[in-house]
Amino acid sequence: MNQPATNSLGNHKVTAAAPSKTKQLANSLPNLPLKTLFAITFGFCGVNMAFSLQSSQMSRIFQTIGANPTNLGLFFILPPLAGLIVQPLVGKYSDRTWNRFGRRMPYLLFSAPVAALVMILLPNAGSFGFGYASMAALVFGAIAILFMDLSSNICMQPFRMIIGDMVNEKQKDKAWSWQQAFSNLGGVLATLLPFILTFFGVANTAKKGVVPLSVRLAFYIGAAILLGISAYTIHTVKEYDPDTYALYHHIDPQAHKNTKPLWKLIKEAPKALWEVAVVQMFAWIGIQYMWTYTTGAIAQNVWHTANAASAGYQAAGNWYGILTFIQSMAAVLYGFLVLSHTNPLKRKFWYRFGIACFAVGLIWVFFIHNQYLLILPFCLIGIGFFTVHVEPFNIFTSSLDGSNEGSYIGIFNGTICLPQIIASVASFLVFRMVGKSMPGMMLVAGISMLIAVVAISVIKADKPQKDLSDKAAA
Repeated sequence: MNQPATNSLGNHKVTAAAPSKTKQLANSLPNLPLKTLFAITFGFCGVNMAFSLQSSQMSRIFQTIGANPTNLGLFFILPPLAGLIVQPLVGKYSDRTWNRFGRRMPYLLFSAPVAALVMILLPNAGSFGFGYASMAALVFGAIAILFMDLSSNICMQPFRMIIGDMVNEKQKDKAWSWQQAFSNLGGVLATLLPFILTFFGVANTAKKGVVPLSVRLAFYIGAAILLGISAYTIHTVKEYDPDTYALYHHIDPQAHKNTKPLWKLIKEAPKALWEVAVVQMFAWIGIQYMWTYTTGAIAQNVWHTANAASAGYQAAGNWYGILTFIQSMAAVLYGFLVLSHTNPLKRKFWYRFGIACFAVGLIWVFFIHNQYLLILPFCLIGIGFFTVHVEPFNIFTSSLDGSNEGSYIGIFNGTICLPQIIASVASFLVFRMVGKSMPGMMLVAGISMLIAVVAISVIKADKPQKDLSDKAAA
């Protein structure tokens, strides 16, 4: 009867299911129990509360404190710029980190409290007496957004990297799908909070230049939940020690001490990185415009206002929270019922299907002027958004061999961040080209997503490029 193999890492115990033979240990990652997969993936719920509040409320916050809608792209440059720089560095240095707290977990232990603190500060950008549309208020908000994204990115990376570290090819589709499903559940709660708080009588309007109390309280609650779930993950997840990791991944146990420079890793990157990057470019341009302009598009199309201080605009912000809830629930159902059970040989098919749904949903938003009809396109957007967070990682991480895993996942994040930066810079021109129409920017987002559907044809890796499952070692 097989017993768990327990290895000591300083005072930190790391536990994994042991294969029955030494040969099997040396040639395969084990199938993890479902409770271990849950512990690895559930932590993303807390992290995404920060990202969801940021993406759904950032435009509202900055327009409330006086930012010109024409210049919104400037503020949305900062988060992807932070991710572009931070995530490869977290990957590189966590590849070399092994101490009593683990390999990836020390970074979460540091970043979660910082992210929570910044979540408390951000919605107060208009509450410190800087004045409406003042440079001081906008600069404070921009700096808060930058630090929030720095800390949130550091929080996010350990959860992604642990899948590459511990999950075999056989369970990878399930793990990435579960992680994104829990991510969406966190997003559901985050985006519903302003609406729920308003329903129970919390003020949803405030004096000019001040973010409503409903939004501020939502950020405070999100910060508390982020801390709690991160603490659960740090306490529960036990990482492999260097020797066990090396045996499972067929690498030298000392390899992590001699990591290559990031530029060299980019030069030697698997072909799958560049193939998927082409699709990511157009998909994430579309997502960036969706994040930036959806609240304004709904306000213009449904409530017929562009005045951020009006009750109609604030109502549109709350309704977008409800739509994001619907989007997230559609994503969770799609993830648990469909993507977590798909054949790894059909990843490219499901990638194309999901992004096509995304494109149709975004374009549909441009034409709708009834708030309840918006539910339909946001269900499609949910399917697409889930797919974009699962299939690219499935395809790319299957091309990795276990060494420099964190570095490559960090580098891969550049295929998400760089398109967002390009989209934000281009928005100054594109926004004017569509007549400063926020609904028009949703149409642009949908067209970009359609291009991504076509671009999937450049991906040649439609099957796992390695197999570290128990089956392979049998």
